[in-house]
Amino acid sequence: MKIGVPTEIKKHEYRVGLAPHHAAAYVKAGHEVYIQDGAGLGSGYDNAAYTAVGCKILPTIEDVYAKCDMIIKVKEPLEPEYKLMRKGQVLYTYFHLAADKKLTEAVLKSECVAIAYETIRDRNNQLPCLKPMSEIAGRLSVQEGAKYLEKPFGGRGILLGGVTGVLPAKVLVLGGAGVVGRNAVAMAVGLHADVTAVDVNLNSLFEMEQLYAGRVHTLYSTEGAVREQIAQADLVIGATLIPGAATPQLILKEHLPLMKKGAVIVDVAIDQGGTCQTSHVTYHDAPVFEEQGVIHYCVGNMPGAVPITSTLALNNATLGYGLKIAGMGYKEALKADPGLAKGLNAHLGTLTCAPVGEFWKIPTKDPMEVL
Repeated sequence: MKIGVPTEIKKHEYRVGLAPHHAAAYVKAGHEVYIQDGAGLGSGYDNAAYTAVGCKILPTIEDVYAKCDMIIKVKEPLEPEYKLMRKGQVLYTYFHLAADKKLTEAVLKSECVAIAYETIRDRNNQLPCLKPMSEIAGRLSVQEGAKYLEKPFGGRGILLGGVTGVLPAKVLVLGGAGVVGRNAVAMAVGLHADVTAVDVNLNSLFEMEQLYAGRVHTLYSTEGAVREQIAQADLVIGATLIPGAATPQLILKEHLPLMKKGAVIVDVAIDQGGTCQTSHVTYHDAPVFEEQGVIHYCVGNMPGAVPITSTLALNNATLGYGLKIAGMGYKEALKADPGLAKGLNAHLGTLTCAPVGEFWKIPTKDPMEVL
């Protein structure tokens, strides 16, 4: 199969779909790998690193899409790419279709085969290709939140961990039992903050109680509990997730006056619509905005800020599935692995991800029905 890796065109996105060592695995398996000129530079890989492992370089993104049967990316296709996608072409990347109806319609119109990292399931029903980016985003959320709590960045001017004789900041993690949430909790605890994790999964909250031996407060998520806690919080991490679907909005516009002036919301869930009603996507060059005195950090590609770490972590998770798709052909690969089949979001003009269809009111079919 001809595998193509275009340069990511999302603003301030530095990751790349394949690092050289991972591209080499496709070459070794007998596939042809085409890399767009300079695609790996943001992650520290020049063209020579790819040609050294048998990849070929193509000058433009148009060349990559036109030449290749399967496109391996990091982020969802953007509008300039819509016209490049074609019938039967496999696109293997993050899509987050529930957050973007225009993209959903473009994918269906192109009749491509959209296999989304974020809905692939493993044998334990976990999300293996989403997990590494969730880990990174969870850890970054506290790092960035701590920075924007500083007064020069518009925050309250409070040190996350406090000091002797001065109380630490209160950190609230909404969706604290998920992968993003657990990583955010770990980072916040490590920085000696006063941490509260909110979730509806009592079993996971129990495990957190045991793990942290009382150093983390746990709370079952209700509207009243969220309202009460955001009023006390200095930093709120929005880490809720419903795979493939829009994120439930737990912080409404009318809740913001309850919060402290200069408090910070880091909305990690912005890729799927956001945990906060007043959130909108921002970018690394202008990551925050202020709404009713509350600082919102809503970067839609947080892991892109640390591309050396992120590219390798993502490639490690996606390589095995990608080799299976390329080696067996997507139909046989998806039939052989029901968890991988859950990654099929669209097939030849038919939507195959039920949560997306329910959200956008578009008819769907089961992946196995269309294969």
